[in-house]
Amino acid sequence: MYETFETCETETAMRFHRALIAALALAAACDDNDDNGMTAPDGARMYNQIQRLGNPLVSEVFLAKRSHPTHGSIGPAQDAAIIGAELKTFVRTVAGRKEAVANTLAAVLLPDMLIVQTDKAATSAGWLTWALADGWGGRKLADDVVDAGLAALFGSLLDADNVSPGLTTDNVASDSQFQQTFPYLANPN
Repeated sequence: MYETFETCETETAMRFHRALIAALALAAACDDNDDNGMTAPDGARMYNQIQRLGNPLVSEVFLAKRSHPTHGSIGPAQDAAIIGAELKTFVRTVAGRKEAVANTLAAVLLPDMLIVQTDKAATSAGWLTWALADGWGGRKLADDVVDAGLAALFGSLLDADNVSPGLTTDNVASDSQFQQTFPYLANPN
């Protein structure tokens, strides 16, 4: 192996080999893993889920602050059973909406996860379009999910009665210019 380095005909090849050796040495030196060289997660180790947010506003608006840790620690399969009643109670009592609106919002927002229907046109992407417009779903960067959520809760979309138009928007416009290439997000403000 050392003879190969000594007999290289070009300086470029020598530089490449030196850089490769330095990179390998650096990679080995950067390993601070004291698990006998194991790099995969330890199967015996327990991990605790700290937070989970799918649809914006489920935790932030519909649930009491004391319920946030519960919501963040359960999985989507448990949402309807554990937080469904609280979400419906908020819609009926705080928002003053009918039972039908509470049931519809619970059915659309629980389980709390973003739904994407890949059999639909991607041009119909947008927050809750899968439920409200038979669209692709997901979430576009420019979606104003706060206004959409407030409009569903306090607007006429689900029920023309008992509408509170002053509560259908947060009156905050996006001030971010999205980039044309990945990662698409603007720099933080």
